Amino acid sequence: MAGTETLADLPPIRARRILQLALKCWPFIRPMLKHLILLLVAAALISAALFALGLLGTDLFSNKILVGDKLQPVQAQLLFVDESFVLDDIADNVNERELLTESQRKTVRTRTMIWGAGLLLVFAPLVGILLYYNIWIWQMINQNLRVAMIAKAEHLSLKYHSQSRVGDAIFRIYQDSATITSLVQETFIGPAAALYNIVLALAFLCFFDPRIALAAVLAVVPMIFLAAWATRLLRERALANRVAFSNLTSRLQEIMIALRIVKANKGEGRVLERFDEDSHRALDAAYTLRMTIAVLEIAVTGIAALVTIGAEYVIVYWVLGERETFLGAAAVTVIGFAVWNLGAFQDAGERLGSALFGATGLVGTWARLQDLFIGLERAFYLLELEADIVDPDEPVRFLTPVESVTWEDVHFAYDPALPVLQGVDLVARSGTITAIVGGSGAGKSTLVSLLLRLYDPDLGRVLVNDTDLRMLRVDDIRESAAIALQRNVLFAGSVADNIGYAARSPKRGDIEAAARVACADKFIRGLEAGYDTELGERGGKLSSGQRQRLSLARAIVRNTPILILDEPTAALDAETELAVMRNLRQWGRDRVVFLITHRIATIRNADQIVFLEQGRPVEVGDHDSLLRDGGRYRRFVEAAAGELSGV
Repeated sequence: MAGTETLADLPPIRARRILQLALKCWPFIRPMLKHLILLLVAAALISAALFALGLLGTDLFSNKILVGDKLQPVQAQLLFVDESFVLDDIADNVNERELLTESQRKTVRTRTMIWGAGLLLVFAPLVGILLYYNIWIWQMINQNLRVAMIAKAEHLSLKYHSQSRVGDAIFRIYQDSATITSLVQETFIGPAAALYNIVLALAFLCFFDPRIALAAVLAVVPMIFLAAWATRLLRERALANRVAFSNLTSRLQEIMIALRIVKANKGEGRVLERFDEDSHRALDAAYTLRMTIAVLEIAVTGIAALVTIGAEYVIVYWVLGERETFLGAAAVTVIGFAVWNLGAFQDAGERLGSALFGATGLVGTWARLQDLFIGLERAFYLLELEADIVDPDEPVRFLTPVESVTWEDVHFAYDPALPVLQGVDLVARSGTITAIVGGSGAGKSTLVSLLLRLYDPDLGRVLVNDTDLRMLRVDDIRESAAIALQRNVLFAGSVADNIGYAARSPKRGDIEAAARVACADKFIRGLEAGYDTELGERGGKLSSGQRQRLSLARAIVRNTPILILDEPTAALDAETELAVMRNLRQWGRDRVVFLITHRIATIRNADQIVFLEQGRPVEVGDHDSLLRDGGRYRRFVEAAAGELSGV
């Protein structure tokens, strides 16, 4: 499921599965629980107040201000008017209505408007604060999930990352994780509120006439069948949409990383063409998904509209005949209408619309839920991956100083059909520099990757001081080994920040000392602000040789007993290369240092040279002895010398 999922990879959506997803969300929701409870209590209180005010306000506007009916006692008390405004007998008003005078109607209108303005000033800020609080809570829940996902991605083995596109992980962490807020709201909070409104609307319709409520209920049946029929299609298209955008993110990430190579080789046209293809696939997938949702919503909305038109057609006849509502005078205290009139027509129409279009809203929610379900499945897939490299149940303490590093009959393969290391036996001791050389694909980088426990051997052992690495904590191993990679990755920030990036609270003196070992101190002090000079993104202000020396200083400042240097002098001139190697020998006199390199000037100064071929150390010795043997290493040196001389 690394950007190539099919529908078969995901479980079918059922109530049980939705509940399982919700339970998986709980660890990320729990830290915000007290805020959620406070939000719900505040929302319930405000909703109850607005509901009560809505009932009073609807009756005041429809029956009292527009029609002129006299007030109910509670309305008169709220508007601070005398008994002459109050209806004497509600039952008698069914047949003989008591009306307000023109002056009284104006008084009711004016005081109702004053009440409305006052309530707006009170409730508008409260609702605004509540909306902001709601957004903040759910964004914090999303933040909790994102942090957990990136932490998981950091601890997954390089086997997973080597088989997955970086953009896929980025899309899962940034985009798929966001579905946690929507899924919980759309699955529980939104539908619960919608069902509450639907049931309430149907209850009010029963006071008007139960037949209207029955028509609304019957209209929901075909809506349910349409939603059930469309579910699988929606899931297929939701998955295709997210995979397409994941691939587009991967393409964009790959382009930006390789932009310099693209421009140097005039490959802009081809890159743009590939990006355009991926972008159109993503656009088509998004369009298809949204069109499917839209067609479903149009279909159920059509059903709701037809039932609404039919019901309102019947209600008009009742209004014209001034027919009594279902419960007549007994319903006045609930719905405010004893007979069908203009106000009753409007209120019943609103209740009917609330029930029917609330149901269409639930169908739309169900449709969107399919996409959210797919997104959360993708997010939790990354979160639930088991790391290949884990700490032992009872780890052994990492002992220092490091006297030796040993590979014992080590076998390893990324693909079982293509072995990389085959029976490696090697020992490197403290105070020595070991150069690992060989052709491309010989297994040089893999060999030191096993030392860092980026991978574990398929067979054999890697030992530090005769202790198997698998008996040690991963953090202890990597705390005791530093690496400077051939690819010199720098970050936007100061020179000092870049050198001290991986060290634990380094002092300025330690940073400067590491820079001197890496022969970087002189050029750093020549910068505009010295060690405090701000670098551009990826160190774009520096030459490749300067970036390489900063990368080397970053590894040195950690002051670890094991140092691994991958092509540490590839971008350096001959004079600087010799100076760096001289400093490294002095600095590493009580450390184990490994060099992965093709540079003869760097190799010849090593205490031990290991020549790898097809995953095996075929020759081991120092430079002079291996040259005298006349084997593969000598041919390697002669080939390199021939390349330098132009032969």
